[in-house]
Amino acid sequence: MPLAPDNQDPDIDDADAEPFGVRIVAVGADDAGGRIDKVLADLLPEMSRARVQALIAQGHVSRDGASVADASGKALPGDYRLEIPPPTAAEPAAEAIPLTVLYEDADLIVVDKPAGMAVHPAPGSESGTLVNALLHHAGASLSGIGGVARPGIVHRIDKDTSGIVVAAKTDAAHHGLSALFAAHDIDRVYIALTRGAPQKALAGTRATIEGAIGRSSADRKKMALVRSGGRHAVTHYAVERTFGPKDRPLAARVACTLETGRTHQIRVHLASVGAPCLGDPAYGSGPPAEKVRAAMAQAGLARQALHAAVLGFRHPISGEVLRFESPLPPDMAVLERLLADL
Repeated sequence: MPLAPDNQDPDIDDADAEPFGVRIVAVGADDAGGRIDKVLADLLPEMSRARVQALIAQGHVSRDGASVADASGKALPGDYRLEIPPPTAAEPAAEAIPLTVLYEDADLIVVDKPAGMAVHPAPGSESGTLVNALLHHAGASLSGIGGVARPGIVHRIDKDTSGIVVAAKTDAAHHGLSALFAAHDIDRVYIALTRGAPQKALAGTRATIEGAIGRSSADRKKMALVRSGGRHAVTHYAVERTFGPKDRPLAARVACTLETGRTHQIRVHLASVGAPCLGDPAYGSGPPAEKVRAAMAQAGLARQALHAAVLGFRHPISGEVLRFESPLPPDMAVLERLLADL
């Protein structure tokens, strides 16, 4: 079984950021015999086979102390050690991008992120990110906090998910916020508009989805519920409203409260109970009803209907209890009004 990396940042659960440090993978007799690169990639669901091959070529993989030189060789039983170097990302540039600031003081800033804005630079989104905007807004005070690649960032929401994000402006605030997220001592509520209702539940239904999340073995760009090798994930949800026939809802408004914060957690969990977010390109798993599709087109929804609506926490420096709320953005608000007429 793979072990956690020695120095992985536990506070940022990021599908686009590979954890670095040392990983030890125990290859048993049942796994031995196959190609080394494939066996190690299968045991490390967050890592692609090509990445394992690159690490082997760079001399970062060993077995029981002996270097592994051939990715195509047969895997033998034993402990494989993978040394994953930290990213060498270029320093993001400050960009004059308007921000909707909900709160700001000398230590932190809370913003309402629009859909379509990535939180931090990554391949395919090197500019126009929240980090680029924060560097311009906060100036030199933000640079260096939390690392060059993601200064000030202690958590993230997906590029096409809208809503509230907090960032640190000082090292003390960064450490304090990171501790709160690591301890799950944060109040986070997301609003989702879903295809159907979770397990065809009626309005007013409350339930909990619990299941480990890891990389999908079928598509490594996606996450999935996994039986082993994933990270424990818990989502509490309440069906606030259903749309269409009561006995067979066509859509629903669902409030999801995170107990943990894993990559794509809400999207994966809601899909697992038969109610993926409307417009979700990765986890939709099938088209909604024709009337719902028409409403989505009229509302101009071009992303998953998921919004980080509430963020509450104790200020890491002052101790003040803070709570922020964000209304649904126009595409989701219009869609909800149209769904109400179904």
